[in-house]
Amino acid sequence: MKVLISGGGTGGHIYPAIAIANKIREEIKGVEILFVGTEKGLESQLVPKAGYKLEIITIRGFKRKLSIDTIFSIKDLFLGIKDAAKIIKKFKPDLVIGTGGYVCGPVVFIASLLNIKTIIHEQNVVPGMTNKILSKFVDKILVSFEESKDYFYNSNKIVVTGNPVRKDFIDVNKHACRKALGIADDSFVVMAFGGSRGAKKINETMAEVLMKFNGRKDIYMILITGSNHYKNILEMLNKHNFKLKDNIRVMEYAYDMAMYMGASDLVMCRAGAITLAEVTAMGLPTILIPSPYVANNHQEYNAKVLEKTGAAVLLPEKELTSKNIINLVNVFLNDKNRLKEMEAKSKELAKPNATDMIYTNILNLIRS
Repeated sequence: MKVLISGGGTGGHIYPAIAIANKIREEIKGVEILFVGTEKGLESQLVPKAGYKLEIITIRGFKRKLSIDTIFSIKDLFLGIKDAAKIIKKFKPDLVIGTGGYVCGPVVFIASLLNIKTIIHEQNVVPGMTNKILSKFVDKILVSFEESKDYFYNSNKIVVTGNPVRKDFIDVNKHACRKALGIADDSFVVMAFGGSRGAKKINETMAEVLMKFNGRKDIYMILITGSNHYKNILEMLNKHNFKLKDNIRVMEYAYDMAMYMGASDLVMCRAGAITLAEVTAMGLPTILIPSPYVANNHQEYNAKVLEKTGAAVLLPEKELTSKNIINLVNVFLNDKNRLKEMEAKSKELAKPNATDMIYTNILNLIRS
């Protein structure tokens, strides 16, 4: 059996693709899996590291406003279609899976025209433009949120599966995580991060918060800045002659996010779909700060799903101040019952079997 998978640009499209590929490889002996992506997307790094071959096509996204770039985007689209057709005809896949990002557009579209079975997986509440277009051509649409059904017109094709989560994020032991990280069991642990690349506003606000809580024996704070912001945050702290005490940890990147999140009582983060799948798998109370710089404002819609159930507090970036964060931390520090309620609500939203559900739908389509 041969499976071709395409999705790229950001980790939010690539990590689910890799999780799906891993599941297929575990279950189907002798399966051949090929990824298709772009040279500039994160997939060029992440896919080979995961042990899969990656074929490159020429494609770029379309900007919302017409400009000279539109001409180049149209040109690259035709090149991408030509590249995708060449790869598909050579590889001869039995199934093609798209996980979002403009790169999967030509690949899944050409596969559908060639009568190859096709599936798309949408991570966010509001689907991206590529998946909206592809939904008209594919055999099956897998979505992560019940609310996503309202954005597609092919209800007979839709299955709610959730987002695939790495096994590290399921059934995590808080005591074991804290022991490994050298954090006391009786500490109130707050973790903040803005994604793999970091978020400037979150980092700068949290730097001020760290100064407020520095040296407190009842609170332990972790800030993961992302590689683009680490140096600037250290300079910002040094400018104030700030000396890190034992209850503060500032890091550029965490290779074991599951361990750090597993040690936490409260997490502050963006509202990307994969991040939300991870925090709900762990049952973590969250303060969600959706990125205002994403297409269709999809992170805010993601965050509202958790907010309306009581699993999270939604804090728009325009309201992100050190004063507001300090107040929220103090509220949760002094209201453990609310934290427990949020933990339970978060856990209710979890779909730990998402990868299995996705695989089952893949299997059913192949056998149909």
